[in-house]
Amino acid sequence: MHKHTDMTQSLGSSDKLARGLGWLSLGIGLYQLLAPGKVTRQLGMEGRENSLRACGARGVMSGIGALTDNPKPAMWSRVGGDIIDLAVLSYALKDDRNPKKQNVYLALTAVGIITALDYACAKSLSQRHAYQAGITPDYSHRSGFPQGLANARGAAQDFEVPADMKADLPSPTL
Repeated sequence: MHKHTDMTQSLGSSDKLARGLGWLSLGIGLYQLLAPGKVTRQLGMEGRENSLRACGARGVMSGIGALTDNPKPAMWSRVGGDIIDLAVLSYALKDDRNPKKQNVYLALTAVGIITALDYACAKSLSQRHAYQAGITPDYSHRSGFPQGLANARGAAQDFEVPADMKADLPSPTL
């Protein structure tokens, strides 16, 4: 009987979180790309549709990256994007003409929570994929010879190459 194995069983919790955040990023990014006018109206940021499309494209790209075998770079990209999003939303909050500040507060809260998740995931992935998540051991003092380098010196001094292993090389011409 053929046994089906699920690849996600071998993923660590940070890899699974990266996948979930990747799908979230794809969904939000596509929404920003396909309905930028609706989003900007909800946030009182009309006229910023092209900026929102750029954020959507960034979200789609980092979402795709988060779904790969090595999601670490994409997750750090998401953290950087989150910081930009927080800055833009903070700017929208300071705009005295913005009638939708309550929505901006909600968006800031949501992006803040997502930023915390993205940062925790990226940090965990960085530690998990680092060499033993610690300091790389120094093996420079090792020679690779079981009895040490001093005992290896001269050990093959009396070795003679067997006749069947010798190559017939043409003599050099001057």
